[in-house]
Amino acid sequence: MKRVLIISPYFPPVNTADMQRVRMSLPYFEANGWQAEVVAVDPAYTDLPQDKLLTESIPAGTKIHLIKSLGKKWTSKLGFGSISYRSWWFFRQKVNQLLKKGKFDLVYFSTTQFQVCTLGAYWKKRFKVPYVIDMQDPWHSEYYRDKPKEQQPPKYWLSYRLNKFLEPKAMNEVGGLISVSNNYIEILKDRYPRLKNIPAETITFGAFEPDMKIAADHADEFTSLLDPSFKNIVYIGRGGMDMYNAIIPAFEALKLGLAAEPDVYEQLKLYFIGTSYAPNGQGSATILPLAKEREIENHVVEITDRIGYYHTLQTLQQADGLFIPGSDDPQYTASKIFPYLLTHKPLMAVFNAKSSAIAILKEFGLNDAYSYDETPGLLLKIDSFFRLILNGGADLPEYNVNAVQKYSAQMMTKRQCDLFNKVIFTS
Repeated sequence: MKRVLIISPYFPPVNTADMQRVRMSLPYFEANGWQAEVVAVDPAYTDLPQDKLLTESIPAGTKIHLIKSLGKKWTSKLGFGSISYRSWWFFRQKVNQLLKKGKFDLVYFSTTQFQVCTLGAYWKKRFKVPYVIDMQDPWHSEYYRDKPKEQQPPKYWLSYRLNKFLEPKAMNEVGGLISVSNNYIEILKDRYPRLKNIPAETITFGAFEPDMKIAADHADEFTSLLDPSFKNIVYIGRGGMDMYNAIIPAFEALKLGLAAEPDVYEQLKLYFIGTSYAPNGQGSATILPLAKEREIENHVVEITDRIGYYHTLQTLQQADGLFIPGSDDPQYTASKIFPYLLTHKPLMAVFNAKSSAIAILKEFGLNDAYSYDETPGLLLKIDSFFRLILNGGADLPEYNVNAVQKYSAQMMTKRQCDLFNKVIFTS
């Protein structure tokens, strides 16, 4: 049995998107010939929401090594409040101990806290252990360079320069790449020609069926966020201006419907939940202002506070229909599409035409997956979806069985392990 040491700064019960690949893969590593151990930051050193139910999906006996981190109070004032900077030294010390004591065949970074990935080159040089990086998002990106300051992330000037400096430190020695988007890999290959000669695979997050049972088993523990007197269409996930191109057509269709048939469309309500990464109670609405501009705010609810992962699944199950708006970034692939698909609820998605999400959704057999610049007739297509929900005539989708298997967490784990095997063979 080969051994992989997984670096995942955030890990259950911390509820973040970037630990989901590891969490959903752990049950399947051994069946593919790999024994996994995880090094993560102790949840006590993070300030992100926690969902204790997430731990129910972790296989019993999984070795999880928890490390300390510097406090955020002072480091954030210097521009280094990210958990990746605060935990870097502690990862270095702990993994040094582990690599000294036992033989590991591979180190696997699966996180969007990319700065810790710079340790890969150090461990490779010192312990001769190759490493793989999972590119769930871009690390150094040009996306925000031409955006107005109000659309740029906090402390963008510093983070842009640090990322531009640190990314090559990791890429110059990496043994393999995994990414949710082929575009991310192609950009890196253009930037660092040596990457054209290493194993690289586009592997999305998978659909993890056991999560639905966990959510159902704890259904009575969750507060309902939806008004049952309406027909509710729900989106749960981050907001932001980069999603406006996908959301505005839905709001325009709703406005037209309310004007044409107010008695019918008065029954419809759109929910946007968990739209801010800010601590609960401190988030700024980014979706509701669009509704107010169109005078449809009585039919749009934005809840900026994030909710637990299984509360999310249960809320999706309670909805009459689901809506997934995508980013205007053509490289963006929404990993959250798979929990939506698992609910088998009527679903509509609007993405950038170049996003791989549209192709994946159509592979499943979803009819209502559109590009936001799809003309003519996008508003009519959205209106048709709204009417099906309002009339109760939306059939529950039956997805292509081959796509269900292809994008299962079990199959995604097998593909990761196949890449691991290539990396240790070629290193």
